[in-house]
Amino acid sequence: MASATFEAAIDPSAQAARVRYIAGRVAVYAFLGVFALIYLLPLFVIVANSFRELPEIARNGLIAFPQSFSLKAWPQAWAHYCVAGTCEGIKRNFFNSLTMTIPATIFSTLLGAINGYVLSKWRFPGSEFIFACMTLGVFMPGQIALLPWAYILGAIGLSNSVYGLILVHVIQGISFTTLFCRNYYVNIPDDLIKAARIDGASFWRIFFKIVLPLSPPILIVTVIWQFTGIWNEYLFGVVFTGGRQQPITSALVALGSSNTINAHAYDVASCAVLIGAVPPLLIYLFGGKYFVRGLTQGAIK
Repeated sequence: MASATFEAAIDPSAQAARVRYIAGRVAVYAFLGVFALIYLLPLFVIVANSFRELPEIARNGLIAFPQSFSLKAWPQAWAHYCVAGTCEGIKRNFFNSLTMTIPATIFSTLLGAINGYVLSKWRFPGSEFIFACMTLGVFMPGQIALLPWAYILGAIGLSNSVYGLILVHVIQGISFTTLFCRNYYVNIPDDLIKAARIDGASFWRIFFKIVLPLSPPILIVTVIWQFTGIWNEYLFGVVFTGGRQQPITSALVALGSSNTINAHAYDVASCAVLIGAVPPLLIYLFGGKYFVRGLTQGAIK
């Protein structure tokens, strides 16, 4: 009796609205799920082929569920496979990328923080024009800078060198880091800086004691942005370096396009791609939420 009374009390229009809501949610999740599968398919293919044996890949094709499991391709990709004329795997290129990316990320972030601090809190005649010129670098394609950089690196003796790539990426990244930090520091109250100056704090003391302690959100954003961008960059690496000095992105392309030793070793190539993808994936895995949080804080302050 009570259940019948409860069912009678239910509004049919409310029931219909609930059904429409559930159907809409199911449709949205199904739509997103289909696209998620499409985006994850290449990753599945690479991971699966890295653990499949080469005869199985040749027999069943690249896109197939694994029927065998082997780890032989991993040490071969890391230390033995021939890439760009050297049979040392991609180990050297991996460490070249680390040697290039870590200092370039640190230096470009620090320079961007200092630039942002100056252009937001120590404004001077022409500072807005300088900021506009630096921001222009964000929209300039890297191909424009190839000839000037080739001349500069040759003149200072850093051509075909990882250190030359560090210099290139530090300078190229200053536009992004300055833009991020300047827009973030603008929201720091000017009264805070003025009070510190009245108390006798110097330029660097204000920067290290006041500005930097307020900077972790935007610094995390710039570090993640710079690290992934420099690690994945291909153009400068392939133009300014060769052979044993190349970063991992250039080595992977050389491995894929090589027609010398076993050009169709898809298992080894898949392992090499995954090894090259590990650092940026780890950065986003452990720092992705801080990246989004930093962007959000800078936007709503």
